[in-house]
Amino acid sequence: MKEELTDNKRNSILMPFLVGGIVGAGLTLLLAPKPGKEVREDIKRFAANTKDSVTSVIDKGKTLFDESKTVVSNAIEAGKAAYEQEKEKMRHAA
Repeated sequence: MKEELTDNKRNSILMPFLVGGIVGAGLTLLLAPKPGKEVREDIKRFAANTKDSVTSVIDKGKTLFDESKTVVSNAIEAGKAAYEQEKEKMRHAA
């Protein structure tokens, strides 16, 4: 479980770098010394590739969120069960 949380934390740290790289690549295309037609074609290609990348990242983020939610829910349920078990032990011991 700790390993899963470490992986999720590592992925959440990488997300801003990925977004920054995408933005940087887009700015590079806009600032490149090329004729307008070539720049427009480059932007179209970049936009298509970026859309796929962003969609993939969003899907991965949703998956990580769902997995994290499941881990937290399981931990809460385990805590409740342990609490009830110890409460019963104390009740029988008294």
